[in-house]
Amino acid sequence: MPDRRVIGVDMGGTKLLAGAVDGRLSVHHRLQRPLTGLDQPKLLDTVTEAVQEAIDNAGGEVDAVGFGIPCTFDQRTGTAVLAINLDMKDLAFGAIMSERLGVSCYVDNDANMAALAELRAGVATGVNDALMLTIGTGIGGGLILNGALYRGSIGAGAELGHMVIQADGPRCQGNCPNRGCVESLASGTALEREARRVADQQPDSALGQAFSAGRAPLGPLVTELAHDGDPVAREVLELIGTRLGVAFSSYTNMFNPELIIVGGGVMAAGDLLLEPARRELAKRALPPARDTVQVVAARFGFEAGMIGAAALALEGDSEVRA
Repeated sequence: MPDRRVIGVDMGGTKLLAGAVDGRLSVHHRLQRPLTGLDQPKLLDTVTEAVQEAIDNAGGEVDAVGFGIPCTFDQRTGTAVLAINLDMKDLAFGAIMSERLGVSCYVDNDANMAALAELRAGVATGVNDALMLTIGTGIGGGLILNGALYRGSIGAGAELGHMVIQADGPRCQGNCPNRGCVESLASGTALEREARRVADQQPDSALGQAFSAGRAPLGPLVTELAHDGDPVAREVLELIGTRLGVAFSSYTNMFNPELIIVGGGVMAAGDLLLEPARRELAKRALPPARDTVQVVAARFGFEAGMIGAAALALEGDSEVRA
């Protein structure tokens, strides 16, 4: 009899990552699709086509799909209420996908799914209290309290990327109505904005020259130059890491976690990003929590959301079915 497979789907602000996953959380097939700029009907069509391709290439029987989507939820009604960086609003996403695909579909916030992956098989295995940030186009948050995911009273909690760290700061992006959110100041989008600013101010730097030559100072470019020793690129990562540390100190004071786990595409920078965050946390957080919390990279990296969504499908958690 063929092995059971489920499909895990991580939908970010710019792309979709899907994989066929077995009961040991091993991935057997992967695919990506761009999502930038799609209206809601085209978004649903793109997701449907990608997941169907994953099902067709799963190498085993697929009876469930788990989705992690960058959206606030109302678990009372199973509604995806609002996505910050995608055209998705007031949508019964799980029911729509289940009808289109003909299998059971389970849906939760994408960062919750990343946290679930780390809880089940990653760096948070056996940990009672932890929080996770996924840093990419935006910043998602997931909370693990008393050994379980915490979703809030109606499933809309743990939006850690939208904690304000600068009251008069820049407008947050997408559909967020706030200013000075962590997302607006320390996401991958913020990293790119700061890189452009610094490249304009220091055109003779390696970053400035790369920008002048037509290489957009996207996150991967900043990270590449920083790893090569460019002090200006390192300055940008230091700034973003310090801003993260401001947020980490407040999370530490509020939740007293054992771990702050950081994942997402920006984590290609590694300790060039995390060390400034650790230093700022140590300066700002209250003892004794500041002395015990550890800031660590996610085990599953950019695949954490996909793996967690697959775990959700394997477990068939009725509480988060949408």
